[in-house]
Amino acid sequence: MLWINFLHIYQPPDSENYVIKEATEKSYVRIVSALEKNPAAKFTMNIAGCLIERWQELHYFDLIERIKKLIAAGQIELTGSAMYHCLLPLTPKPEAARQIKENTRILKSVFGDELKLRGFFMPEMAYSPEAAKIVKNSGFEWLILDEICHAGKLGEVDFSKVYRDKASGLKVIFRSRQYSSRYVPKIINKKYPFQDLLITASDGELYGLHYHDEGGELEKSLGNADVQMENISAFIDSHRPYYVAELVKGNWEASEEEIQNGNPYALWLNNNNEVHLQLWRFAEMIIALVEKYRLDRNRKWMHYYLSRGLASCTFWWASAKDFSHLFGPTAWNPDVIERGVNNLIRAARSIEDKNSRQEKIKAETECLQIKQLIWQKHWEEHWGGK
Repeated sequence: MLWINFLHIYQPPDSENYVIKEATEKSYVRIVSALEKNPAAKFTMNIAGCLIERWQELHYFDLIERIKKLIAAGQIELTGSAMYHCLLPLTPKPEAARQIKENTRILKSVFGDELKLRGFFMPEMAYSPEAAKIVKNSGFEWLILDEICHAGKLGEVDFSKVYRDKASGLKVIFRSRQYSSRYVPKIINKKYPFQDLLITASDGELYGLHYHDEGGELEKSLGNADVQMENISAFIDSHRPYYVAELVKGNWEASEEEIQNGNPYALWLNNNNEVHLQLWRFAEMIIALVEKYRLDRNRKWMHYYLSRGLASCTFWWASAKDFSHLFGPTAWNPDVIERGVNNLIRAARSIEDKNSRQEKIKAETECLQIKQLIWQKHWEEHWGGK
């Protein structure tokens, strides 16, 4: 059996140090160690630029060097992405392109200018034709997407085929939603009756942090003589011809119903979610201010805070969806939402042009209203002591 496995390695840019350390020690170090012990094993990964910055701050230089060696050995293939994990279909084109460029810059600065980044991970696998065109124009060749983006339905993709996105020209492979939602090493080791190919993609934190693999199933799967592994670029190169497909908007958790109802990014923008609506109204206000004062002498800090405020986590943690089926929590955390709001308002506060005074006051008023809504929702609807 051939197993193509993609891992998304990311932590929100403003996470507490202990959160970064816990995910790193329990999951990322374990993944690297497992690859080192199994030289034939290969993963394709996205390591978010904002996480690399935090690793540097926390002195994980040894881990970075170990990853660099695995890249050189062909065991890890890295992809491009957006620096601060913004949801590309909902992000203005200039900001999206800037984050993609910044992410590539830090990857090459850490892992070497010769690093090849052929593939691209759209945060949350959130696809739109417009976002795909930005990726293509940024110099990338392929995407990995959830199978639902093929035609808005699950269970209808031929995973052995490589497709070409009609809108952007990017080559595309699809992950299996069914198996990516499980702990794959465990079912591989039980000799589950797969056919010849299995393509999975998940958060890297699944391996140790979210799933406590005390039996060492990950290590066993990488040493399984019945399993071959390959990076995505090699798989794509060996699977011509490419089949043209007209993809649909979606993400790796979108349901068929959400797509049919024209709500493909419901975890981040749900018209029935009051917090989402206020967050995006506020974000759009700040985006407009940053654009209006784009020549401000303090524009570096305007973008610094805007990028962090637009991280998908700001909105994901306001969705209140139960993720126990993916070994995760209920997606409600007022502290994370508030951190995103704080970054957005700091973008406005960073403007030095005195003409922005009244616009800043308006933004401050909106900021306070959102915080009141967040915490009122928390205490009335989500607090465990209710």
